[in-house]
Amino acid sequence: METPKQPKHIVLTSHPRPSQRQTFPIRWGEMDPNKRNPVIGTLAQQDHRNVIGTHSGSYSVYRALAVASGSLQADHRADLTHTNPVVNIGPHGSWGDGDKIVSLDPFGAVVDEVFADYYPQGYDIRPTIAITKAKIYLPELNEAISQGRLQVDGTILKDNGSLAVTKVAIDPVWYLPGIAKRIGVEEGVLRRTLFQQTGGMFPELVTRPDFHVFLPPIGGMTVYILGEIEAITDPQKPLAVRVHDECNGSDVFGSDICTCRPYLVHGIEVCVQTAQEGGAGVIVYNRKEGRALGEVTKFLVYNARKRQEGGDRATAYFTRTECVAGVQDMRFQELMPDVLHWLGITRIDRFVSMSNLKYDAVTQTGIEIVERVSIPEDYIPEDARVEIAAKKAAGYYSEAESPSEEELADITGRHLQDY
Repeated sequence: METPKQPKHIVLTSHPRPSQRQTFPIRWGEMDPNKRNPVIGTLAQQDHRNVIGTHSGSYSVYRALAVASGSLQADHRADLTHTNPVVNIGPHGSWGDGDKIVSLDPFGAVVDEVFADYYPQGYDIRPTIAITKAKIYLPELNEAISQGRLQVDGTILKDNGSLAVTKVAIDPVWYLPGIAKRIGVEEGVLRRTLFQQTGGMFPELVTRPDFHVFLPPIGGMTVYILGEIEAITDPQKPLAVRVHDECNGSDVFGSDICTCRPYLVHGIEVCVQTAQEGGAGVIVYNRKEGRALGEVTKFLVYNARKRQEGGDRATAYFTRTECVAGVQDMRFQELMPDVLHWLGITRIDRFVSMSNLKYDAVTQTGIEIVERVSIPEDYIPEDARVEIAAKKAAGYYSEAESPSEEELADITGRHLQDY
């Protein structure tokens, strides 16, 4: 096997040398990209780097395996010919607000355009956002068509039940001072804790205070847009939004222990209807499996819930999660609205969620929500009613949707089906 070609020099410590300085310091919140400067997380030229971490989120570890095995040259540079976005998004005023966007690079889709002059000088600048078009298909949409909930229009919804969408993939780019402010901690505490809790993987978090941007090794998000892009920001046209956090078991394989896929399908239906009215629908899909606790933790909690004395009870639902994970939820919805601001959203007419955590996170950043749309009763799988009741009882859902004492009594003590 061919030995992988190594960079010209390898820095074994992230402590800055006397001559080491940032070529392009990032000035977060600048509306002019040439004043903001590019995000450079590539490794071939260490002196060009101005961020902590490297590109591709969680896939950066697989890239390391590819380099180590010799299947990828360490100094490979991406050929970005014809990879530019198929539609234009922005720029919006929010792109220049350092408080509204702190977890993604608003210029991430257009780096080869706005930073075109840098490439001939040898700077390897990678996109962190990609925008394309596609068709998606969910079998439930054909059922919605047959039952008259959805109408085929031939443009958005096709005869075979497929949907024409604009797809956006986004890798995380964290502005550390903004992240710290958003979650209410000092930046120094955030940097030190990130360093410690990743096993010291990124020493620059504590040795390079001049680096304020971090490319974390975590999953990003995908945005699915139905209707015209321009309708998203047109105050005269309706906008529907579903913010959905990953649930592999339900979303992909149809597990009936939760409402995730039914709620996702319902959100898509509302987005289709809104787009067909001349507006737009936006589905934001975050890679935050099991409330960002991970799938292993989620399955452990499933077992604990099913085996507990008295059956699976709404009143003990989150207690079992805390016993295993130490916390109920690690999604940090405070960061979630960034993508909505990147899209230029200022008002959501139909927010397909009854989650107070999501609602509060969105409205507290200045986005108006006109109507909250809950999942229809007949969409809820029987085994998922414990989850719904637990979320209502714990205050995850709005007061108007809280269960009565009779409803809780009916659900409490109910056993799940054999597994």
